[in-house]
Amino acid sequence: MTLKERLHADVVRHMKDHDKVALTTVRNVLGEIETREKSGKTPVELDDAQVTALLQKEAAKRHDTARIYTEAGEADRAAAEIAEAEVIEAYLPKALSAAEVEAIVDDVIAALKADGVELSIRQLGAVMKPVTAKVAGRFDGKAVSEIVRNRIAG
Repeated sequence: MTLKERLHADVVRHMKDHDKVALTTVRNVLGEIETREKSGKTPVELDDAQVTALLQKEAAKRHDTARIYTEAGEADRAAAEIAEAEVIEAYLPKALSAAEVEAIVDDVIAALKADGVELSIRQLGAVMKPVTAKVAGRFDGKAVSEIVRNRIAG
């Protein structure tokens, strides 16, 4: 079952459970997905990685809005935004720890060295591509890049 199929199935489940916050949030996210799919010259079908990226942006938007409401003294509105963010985050893959990412980076570097690749900062992309594929939205990209740079330079 793709992530998009799961979201569609959960709309029905949230209706049956009378969970208005989750229902509205999932419908809004599905609307965003459909808008993104139809927005180009030719319609496209988003894959799970693209849907995950969209979900991450939507959750981040909710957190930013909640922070703004909190600063403005609107605690109720902030709580509503956080509740929506939590619904969205339930669909995201479990985040990786820094140690798990470092282990993935070390594995990729070891594999490249075994293939006879001489690693320098110029081969950053050669390391980043497979690492990014494995980490895929479960850890901050800038932090991954820093870990890779440190491992190559070290």
